[in-house]
Amino acid sequence: MSVITRFLGDTPLRVALKLIVVSFLLGLVMSAFGWTPFDILQQLRNFVLHIWNMGFAAIERFFDYFLLGAVVVVPLFIILRVLNYRRG
Repeated sequence: MSVITRFLGDTPLRVALKLIVVSFLLGLVMSAFGWTPFDILQQLRNFVLHIWNMGFAAIERFFDYFLLGAVVVVPLFIILRVLNYRRG
């Protein structure tokens, strides 16, 4: 088995034939939906930006919840530590 055949997973001619058939079928489907390669790249960019923005919104929400809980927990912790310190 040659290096090229091992790299491609099949003979170069068969791989080229498979790529031609898949490219044609995908082009047919994309044409039916009116999609262009630029549309796909634009949607991919929008998807990444949406995930990015959601991630930072989640971090902001986590920080808000953290502060809300800390307003109650930290004073209680200090009060309990002071009360336990007096006993000991």
